[in-house]
Amino acid sequence: MATRVKPDPLLQMAGLSKTYEQGRWWEKQFHLKALDGVDLSLEEGKTLALVGKSGSGKTTLAMCAALLELPDSGKIWFNGRDVMSLDKRERALLRPRIQIIFQDSTALPARYTARQIIEEPLEIQRRYAPKERAELVSELMEKVGLSAKWGNRLPNQFSGGQRQRLAVARALTLQPRLLILDEPFVGLDISTRGQIINLLLDLQAENSLTYLYISHDLELLRHFADSVALMDQGKITEQVGVSDLFRSPEDARTRALASAF
Repeated sequence: MATRVKPDPLLQMAGLSKTYEQGRWWEKQFHLKALDGVDLSLEEGKTLALVGKSGSGKTTLAMCAALLELPDSGKIWFNGRDVMSLDKRERALLRPRIQIIFQDSTALPARYTARQIIEEPLEIQRRYAPKERAELVSELMEKVGLSAKWGNRLPNQFSGGQRQRLAVARALTLQPRLLILDEPFVGLDISTRGQIINLLLDLQAENSLTYLYISHDLELLRHFADSVALMDQGKITEQVGVSDLFRSPEDARTRALASAF
């Protein structure tokens, strides 16, 4: 029987460290170590949940994964490319392949119509002619369950679930390979949450999307994630399959964190 070769991760981090200086210039400065030797890997087409208490380093790790911040030390590979060896222009060309969907869908530009919100990334990147952009916007609205006839509505004319669908459509415009989902289900009722989960799972299957899902809700992981990485004080205490997390976590900090949730 042939040995199955495990595919290379889409995203891989090794020894990532990041320290911030805290305190105003006239006060005593102190250093906050947000990331402390983080190792992480994420397979293409899978969902990795990143879980930890507030201040554990999840946001900093997500910003580094999105190439919006660079670590002080360590390595990041995306699709086999050594990100840290790229110059500023090369990283800018790579960045559209990674998109973030934030938890607060009310952060969408209040004075933009739905169509303008979705189209904006295409305009910034100068992709396609106006007619092609308009067609793509209509297609994306329908794909995420929003009628293209609602293109002239403002964000406050949509429900919370519909605004989250709008945020998903915007994130898809640049054909990303990795979506970072920052607490995307917060504030949604159970029914709407289920609809958005199903939408994301369908999009993942259809487009081979990879998700880095930041969450505080361990119960939700059972239905959405393939594996989970638990963070504590800037470190990944353990990265395991979701079923293993609840059955037999190895690290004492992981057991304590899982118990707390």
